[in-house]
Amino acid sequence: MGGFGRPRLVSILRFHMIAFRHFSLRRGSRLLLSDIDLVIQSGWRLGVVGRNGCGKSSLFAALQGQLEADAGELDIPTKLRLASVAQETPALPDPAIEYVMGGDVELATALRDELDAQARGDTEAMARAHHRIEELHGYDARARAGRLLHGLGFSADTHERAVQEFSGGWRVRLNLARALMAPSDLLLLDEPTNHLDLDAVLWLEEWLRRYQGTLLVISHDREFLDGVITHTLHLNEGRAKLYAGNYSAFERQRSEQLRLQQIAHEREQAERAHLQSFIDRFKAKASKAKQAQSRMKRLEKMAGTEAVRAERAFHFQFAVPERVPDSMLQLEDVEAGYAAEAGQPAAVILRDVCFRLEAGERVGLLGPNGAGKSTLVKTLVGELAPLHGERKAHKDLKIGYFAQHTVESLREGASPFDHLQDKAPGIAAQALRDFLGNWNFAGDRAFESVDGFSGGERARLALALIAWDKPNLLLLDEPTNHLDLDMREALADALADFDGALVLVSHDRHLLGMVCDSFWRVADHKVEPFDGDLDDYARWLRARSSAPKKAEVEAKATESAADRRRAAAAQRESEKASRQRVKKIETRVAALDEELVKLDQKLADPETYNGSTAELMKLGQRQSELRKEKEALEAEWLALYELLEA
Repeated sequence: MGGFGRPRLVSILRFHMIAFRHFSLRRGSRLLLSDIDLVIQSGWRLGVVGRNGCGKSSLFAALQGQLEADAGELDIPTKLRLASVAQETPALPDPAIEYVMGGDVELATALRDELDAQARGDTEAMARAHHRIEELHGYDARARAGRLLHGLGFSADTHERAVQEFSGGWRVRLNLARALMAPSDLLLLDEPTNHLDLDAVLWLEEWLRRYQGTLLVISHDREFLDGVITHTLHLNEGRAKLYAGNYSAFERQRSEQLRLQQIAHEREQAERAHLQSFIDRFKAKASKAKQAQSRMKRLEKMAGTEAVRAERAFHFQFAVPERVPDSMLQLEDVEAGYAAEAGQPAAVILRDVCFRLEAGERVGLLGPNGAGKSTLVKTLVGELAPLHGERKAHKDLKIGYFAQHTVESLREGASPFDHLQDKAPGIAAQALRDFLGNWNFAGDRAFESVDGFSGGERARLALALIAWDKPNLLLLDEPTNHLDLDMREALADALADFDGALVLVSHDRHLLGMVCDSFWRVADHKVEPFDGDLDDYARWLRARSSAPKKAEVEAKATESAADRRRAAAAQRESEKASRQRVKKIETRVAALDEELVKLDQKLADPETYNGSTAELMKLGQRQSELRKEKEALEAEWLALYELLEA
């Protein structure tokens, strides 16, 4: 097929990059490209792909200065030498080879200057022109143009034929040759293989692989793209995403993204249905109306987070219990505490406890630390025998117990596999490994010593060991102490799906609110049902704490006028401080709302899910942190407001 036209060496150092910054482009009323942030590095051979009408040719027009951005900026280095294929070919009488040589404008000017000087007999001008032609490698230009024509399928006897004698398809080839002839730092080719035969396409591939500038090419010929490009720019629905590699590499990456997006979409839909089922389930429980409303409020806060939740790295579940008896466990007139020993009298912590657990009940224990919540749980488990009264348990009761000391009681030096094998000595090793894998102890991790595990990993193992027994009653005393945010969410999901009964002690209000139907208060040596949800409990605590203050105010009414004045001044100072705090809270909540709106917008953007899972998890964690801070501030604001109103 003959020799290849040698691409002119370009000054790479003076052309560093092209940058699109928040770039948007319209054609008429239609938004083609929106908020594009993209940097094209020097020397890249970039394939621009996308459906017809997505904005590929308009992007080229913007690079050529033919279209202005509707928003944002397009940074192109100064003195950038740009070459592209002309859309029209004038019907010129010029020979084809000279038309192609005209693509090198500087050289054409120098050659014309030499002829003009020769005609005038101006030897000095001739010398300058001659020197310039040598600098531009001009004396071999005709041979280079001939090689370009030959490579694109023009036989030697057509090189001197007039441009106007060629048909439309051949004129397109002439324009392509003219563009390749032009010295350039940036070459734009829009469907360059149109009107070429296979030989010419193969020749062009080779020429472009040797091109030392930056190439942007639009083509629907995947084999051609595979043979030429180093990067792929995909335009889709107004957005632009850059991929490293040729077209086949892009297809593989894009296909995997779509597969993951479909999986994420399905998981999001399942999560949404899952959350809705919670609402439907608890709406139906008229006897738990307040708890249902509380659950619904928490679910509403989670609306829009399905994608983040679906992307969470860890999910687990408790197996369906083999049997769930109707009446599971009850304490009748029980005194709970610690029996007398070594000359010490019995320590009664709770008195007259009447507590009954039915199938499916989910009870959250409330009350201050040290009031007896753990004592009640230990008594329910049977770890502590009642000092008085009776504990009755159904014969099919199977308890899963997580105590505050459970994490510390794991056997040092033993692996997760060792711990599980101790519980199930007759089970095949692969079954044990499969089970541990579901709890994120996969592969060699199952055989690592727990000595090097974090508190969260130890807690996860403890929960896995509990789950192995398929309990129908879970008694969990502060299970979240060592868990990170993702693991807490996973635990909340698993407990919400658990088919058995549950008694939970936790300081995590989100967990309590998501999984508990009713609440009991443990305080003042008593265990009593609390009529309300967690919001009611918070209000009750605030009202209770303000009662002594009211009594103190009443007592002060009998004091002297001077004392009353001092008290009034102190109260005014206190009110002033409270009002200042209220203003600070309102300012901070406004800032939190603003940041949450931005996060919500980012999490609603499909492009966010094309990034790394770690980054997505960070966004979800940040959103959760902000919401928790806002919730705490709103609770403080309400307490201050009620105090000021009083």
